[in-house]
Amino acid sequence: MRDGGTPIHVWRSAQQDLPVLDLTKCPEIVVVGAHPDDETLGFGAAAATLAGIGAHVRVVSASDGGASHGPLPPQERARLERVRRAELCCSLDALGLPEPISLGLPDGRLAEVEERLTDLLTDILSARPSGTWCAATWRGDGHPDHEAVGRAAALAAERSGSKLLEYPVWMWHWAHPGDDAVPWQRAQRVSPTPDGYARKQAAAQLFQSQLEDRGQGAGPVLPPEVVHRLLEVDEVVFR
Repeated sequence: MRDGGTPIHVWRSAQQDLPVLDLTKCPEIVVVGAHPDDETLGFGAAAATLAGIGAHVRVVSASDGGASHGPLPPQERARLERVRRAELCCSLDALGLPEPISLGLPDGRLAEVEERLTDLLTDILSARPSGTWCAATWRGDGHPDHEAVGRAAALAAERSGSKLLEYPVWMWHWAHPGDDAVPWQRAQRVSPTPDGYARKQAAAQLFQSQLEDRGQGAGPVLPPEVVHRLLEVDEVVFR
């Protein structure tokens, strides 16, 4: 982050110039995240709003997030993965969504299994009705797992004929309005219902493994200022 990241009020002012994504045209959507919490922090209000207006929403988590606390003994990593899967289920319930499809691919190494991930997403999307959308982490987000998921989803959407949306997560912390690294010409913002927005706020607090202090001076995986920014900026997708 540069100097703590772009302030929220600067983002919100810039977002007002973006066209609004018409969610009413989405009959069904598959939302793909690299780790448990990506879907909530980057697209949660949109997903909850879509479910609230009758669209079928299904979340796919590429990994179980076992690398979020750094290197761990196998038993501890397996415990963390169980915790993060449970947190994801609780969060999706708060969003009004069904349980996720968890692919169990290796956290931190998704680029190494990108072909496998592409094939799995292609199978999932191909089994959905014609006109299904796919929302995935943005290919330029600045996190290698997020970018691998974005590339895999883009190819899977092309193969299956699905409509692709890409949502940023880490971009909100390193970029700024007008940043040349961001495809603003493809950007649209989400205008969620009040219920969708409130559900996201509640769901984000359920990822306690990422919000609590890890001890020994490590702090939380997601510091309060990072979470606050992700909850206060309008969600944006690139089409």
